[in-house]
Amino acid sequence: MDAFTAGLLQRIKTTESDLTRARDEGDDFLVEVEQAELDDLRRLAAEHGVEVATSV
Repeated sequence: MDAFTAGLLQRIKTTESDLTRARDEGDDFLVEVEQAELDDLRRLAAEHGVEVATSV
């Protein structure tokens, strides 16, 4: 796995965790921000052929 793929997958994992925490805390604004970030990261992964397991 190259550095780009590893970094992207780590960012996705971190963002998924942050999204879960925002949902648990009831922070609707932060949920929207984290969801948008996650959508962007998943789009980037798809554009580069990086397979991502969906957990959130």
